[in-house]
Amino acid sequence: MTDKNTGPARALEPRYYTDREIYRRELSTLLARTWQFAGHVSQLPDSGDYFTVTIAEQNLFCMRGGDGRVRAFYNVCQHRAHELLRGSGNCRVITCPYHAWSYRLDGRFLSGPNVKSVPDFPRGDIRLTDVRMEIFCGFIFVNLDPDAAPMAEWFPGAQEELHEYVPDIEQLQPLLWLEIPEHCNWKVSVENYSECYHCRINHRTFSTGVVRPETYDIQPHGRCLRHTSECQNLEQLSYPVDLAANPHAGKYSSWFLWPAFSFQVYPGNLLNTYHWRPAGVDRVTVWRGWFTSGGGESKVVRDLAAQDRATTVAEDIRLVESVQRGLNSRGYRPGVLVIDPESGVNSEHSLRAMHQWLREDLG
Repeated sequence: MTDKNTGPARALEPRYYTDREIYRRELSTLLARTWQFAGHVSQLPDSGDYFTVTIAEQNLFCMRGGDGRVRAFYNVCQHRAHELLRGSGNCRVITCPYHAWSYRLDGRFLSGPNVKSVPDFPRGDIRLTDVRMEIFCGFIFVNLDPDAAPMAEWFPGAQEELHEYVPDIEQLQPLLWLEIPEHCNWKVSVENYSECYHCRINHRTFSTGVVRPETYDIQPHGRCLRHTSECQNLEQLSYPVDLAANPHAGKYSSWFLWPAFSFQVYPGNLLNTYHWRPAGVDRVTVWRGWFTSGGGESKVVRDLAAQDRATTVAEDIRLVESVQRGLNSRGYRPGVLVIDPESGVNSEHSLRAMHQWLREDLG
């Protein structure tokens, strides 16, 4: 598609992927004002259970309170700024290891050594700083912007559709997580995921054993990129599928939630996820999650995860790391995006949408 004033849409300037100052701006604006995956509710089955997580270089923790509610807090004591919790575990009271100031599970101040000696000690005013949090199909998301619009406005219809494709999604738990370090800017990896123009050329197993590329399409809905495709014929699928299990059992679908998380449903209603954790201007960790009912054992899911890691994931690592090297080349000029008015697999219209979101969120 061509704009009469600006010409064809082009890829972003290399500085968006290589400039440390732009990365710092992303941390303080884009990544701190968007919905980020923190964890799964199955990590917090009991009162007092917690886990820590870092989002946009901010140390946080999620905890289930005595009232059963899940909350998120900045992981910092309100006395002298020591970190409160490490890793994951369970506690009845949140106690700072520095001076033993303590807090209830809902973040309210409880006590501290010798605080009674302080005239007019403002006990009722002291509490942990909470973080905006939502539970989305059993997944915990946080947003460092307290005024952020709810996820339903960011990703309209996504939660309802996920329940249609995976009716038991609330009962699913992770069977395994795969941690995949990539030597590239996080956006290079996200962009690679968000177009299938390269799939036939680079992902033979995915293109012949999971999806039918000629039916693949991606469309933006709010800040969600909706991937859809028919699956391959049963005899060509790389794993068994019961097409009668669900009206959508024969489809591949993905809901990429800008900027760094995606739900994928493989044929057979198999749920898996991607989430990206930036670790520097040219480093990102990609986490692949695979889910079963109650986290129960499944040879099919384990075999599919192993196949995916050995094929599509390994192929993508080579691609994105090559792109990152190319972005540092003095010879590169931003190329024209191939935007087909009819959309389809050989179109990069999804990247144009993402680039617009990036510009808006960087401010």
